[in-house]
Amino acid sequence: MPARRTSALIVSFAFALTACGGSGAPASDARSDDAVTVASFNFPESVLLAEIYAQAMERAGFRIEREVALGPRELVMPALVSGLVEFVPEYSGSGLQFLAGPGSTSSDHETNHRIFADRLASLDVTALDASPAEDQNGFVVTSETAERYDLRTLSDLATISDRLVFGGPPECAARPFCLPGLESTYGIGFADTFTNLDAGGPRTVSALAQGTVDVALLFTSDGAIDLNDFVLLDDDRRLQPAENVTPVIRADALARFGPSLVDTVNAVSALLSTDELRMLNAEVARGADPVRIASAWLASSGFGAGPG
Repeated sequence: MPARRTSALIVSFAFALTACGGSGAPASDARSDDAVTVASFNFPESVLLAEIYAQAMERAGFRIEREVALGPRELVMPALVSGLVEFVPEYSGSGLQFLAGPGSTSSDHETNHRIFADRLASLDVTALDASPAEDQNGFVVTSETAERYDLRTLSDLATISDRLVFGGPPECAARPFCLPGLESTYGIGFADTFTNLDAGGPRTVSALAQGTVDVALLFTSDGAIDLNDFVLLDDDRRLQPAENVTPVIRADALARFGPSLVDTVNAVSALLSTDELRMLNAEVARGADPVRIASAWLASSGFGAGPG
């Protein structure tokens, strides 16, 4: 059922993008029902976060529809603004960069949140409390590669990058905090065009572990880093913005569901830390079901049993 509904949503979204002045909302418009439609990006941590928030809201008595692993931000953010989904666990820096363009972000958490919230408000979307949990783009190598080239920072990588092959998600070629940013901030240029992989998922982990690529993009809260003894290179020139997990929700959904929904979501955010998130991500990397991981974490954090 989730796969069928997601397919319908994507078709409706494509129609919404191409229609000019058509009347009526798409068939899967999320604003016309009594549920909060929760979406995520197409990488494992985002799916897990969406499940954590969705289950917390369910335990508080709200009905939830899920659109997990919907796609990259280029699909998810317009779907949110268009009313096809209503709630997304976002990341403050990347979300702000998407909305406001290059140079809009800061490594300061409060500054990022304030500007991000202002931008979203102009789109009738509200940024709820930022979580202490933070997940930035991270560039990793194997421990063997780090030892061979004495790599600890991205500045170290710049001196030998033309001998190495990079792997990451397709959108990395155009994202300012990925390949373009590595080149402009550090002077990093790799030996060949990069290898298209997934967004911090199992293909990336496997390619790095097996030596198909020498450097890969993972996320700094990714449990696979510790599980595989990878080395996360320090972003010593602070290319990456602050990336606190920041739930965002349509303003009309807030009006429908009221302050108790905000209280529930903010309570979850306050309890999440980067260390907690890395631990949960490690369970995902070991093959555990995100639904069960979310349920166990919520129960251990005092959110009680799920509905029913």
